[in-house]
Amino acid sequence: MKSQRILVVDDEKNVRLTLTQALESQGWETDTAVNGEEALAKLEADDFGLMLLDLKMPGMDGMEVLRRAAEERPDVRVIIITAYGTIESAVEAVKLGAVDYLQKPFAPKQIRDLVSRVLARAEIAEGQASDYESRLELVKKCINDKHFDAAEEHARKAINIDMKRAEAFNLLGALLEIRGEGLEAQKQYRIALQVDPTYRPARENLHRTTALELGAQAGTISLGQRKRKGVGENKSAGKRPPDQRTTEEGR
Repeated sequence: MKSQRILVVDDEKNVRLTLTQALESQGWETDTAVNGEEALAKLEADDFGLMLLDLKMPGMDGMEVLRRAAEERPDVRVIIITAYGTIESAVEAVKLGAVDYLQKPFAPKQIRDLVSRVLARAEIAEGQASDYESRLELVKKCINDKHFDAAEEHARKAINIDMKRAEAFNLLGALLEIRGEGLEAQKQYRIALQVDPTYRPARENLHRTTALELGAQAGTISLGQRKRKGVGENKSAGKRPPDQRTTEEGR
């Protein structure tokens, strides 16, 4: 079993305190780093299974830490901490195996739930993925391990299990986009929005990729986590089923 020690990397003291208190209250052992250089030194010197990494830090930023960690400690899972709904350089972040993020501000339960899922994900075997949620965790496990072909296969299997949920379509779109298949990625984002018109990650991804076709500046891939009710914006109700022909084409 992988180590479950957790390294918290953030230049803000109150954020480090919030995260470590939330995690240690559940028995996880934690350590902290105030910048990228200290984080890399601690990763080299000690055994960690997970790193919570702020992207916006003075000096070495989070993306550079992620690049170096992917080379030097590819076994360490990463949860990105961000103040925004999308992640700058998210295409590269996914290529480096980072698919989970915490959006500030976050509640202790939100922190613990996500950390639990990410740590448990490492032990999931394909034979255990019998439902939609576990299949999605396999998708993310494969992205963590940089096995993108397998991640795409599991995303399609998740869609076959439940074609009325948007997240697998959005993840499949992101994987296709990373592979350079922009039009196919847009198709998956559109299907996600047909399934759930309120699904913000797919809406942002579709808007960004269509803007790129018009020559706009490159944006970010939204990976699927949304602000919870009471933290983020209000979400409008209303759904309509996906066009069956289009859905079949996206499979």
